[in-house]
Amino acid sequence: MRASKRGIVAAIVSAAVLGFAPGARAADGAVKVAKSEKAGSYLTDDKGMTLYVFKKDSEGKSACAGACVTNWPIYHREKVEPAGGASAADFKTITREDRKKQTTYKGKPLYTFVGDKKPGDTNGQGVMDAWSVAAP
Repeated sequence: MRASKRGIVAAIVSAAVLGFAPGARAADGAVKVAKSEKAGSYLTDDKGMTLYVFKKDSEGKSACAGACVTNWPIYHREKVEPAGGASAADFKTITREDRKKQTTYKGKPLYTFVGDKKPGDTNGQGVMDAWSVAAP
């Protein structure tokens, strides 16, 4: 009897998780516009973490590889759902030389920064005079 109760509970939990999963996936691709005095208006991911562009990248092509990607992880979402002024048509996906996919905004590959520890941090702004927040 006890095992069957666990089975019922597991089925209910599974149904609840499956019922909420589509909403959770949709939020994964959310890109929002945030503002700060230091950086102005900039794009953030679904967790509120700042998205960056690299001056050395060219349109649709990333120049960040190796240790660079360790410090500036690539940003990729299959589907981007922008809010706050950005347009979905401005987001595309490229395949990098390392065969990983990366999301671009207006042709520029997007990254996050390991130095940003919480939503709203813009610690990557101006690093090495090569990194800047992705501005809408």
